[in-house]
Amino acid sequence: MLHSPHQPLRVAAAVPPQGTTPAREDEAGPWHTEAVCRRDEAGLFFAPSKEPTAARLSREEAAKRVCARCPVMVECREHALLQPEPYGVWGGLTAAERRVVLARRRRREVELRKAAAAERAERIA
Repeated sequence: MLHSPHQPLRVAAAVPPQGTTPAREDEAGPWHTEAVCRRDEAGLFFAPSKEPTAARLSREEAAKRVCARCPVMVECREHALLQPEPYGVWGGLTAAERRVVLARRRRREVELRKAAAAERAERIA
C-alpha cells in the first residue's frame, strides 16, 4: 500500500542503523506532522503511470526542492529507508537513490562484521 505524504504514516518500529538519526516522536507529535510536503500536492512526490522520463526528472527535482527546506527531512528519509518505501520521493531521495543508500549500508554492515570477526580472531591467536 502506498502512502501519500498527505496521509498519516506508519512509522517503522525498527532501530535505525548505527550512525543515523532516529525518527523523532516527542510531545509535539510525530515527525510527519511538521513535514513541508503535507502542504504540497501529492502528485509532486509520486509518479503518475507512464510518466515520460523528462517529466519524471523535472517532477523529482521539484519534489527534492520541497524536501530541502523541510525541517524533518532526515526523519522522513530514515522512515523511507526503514520501511522501505518502494515509490516516490521521501526525504529528498527517489526510490532508486534509496536503493543505492540501502545497498551501501548493507555493504558497510558486512565490512564491519568481517572486521570485527578478524579482530576477534587476532585476539584469540
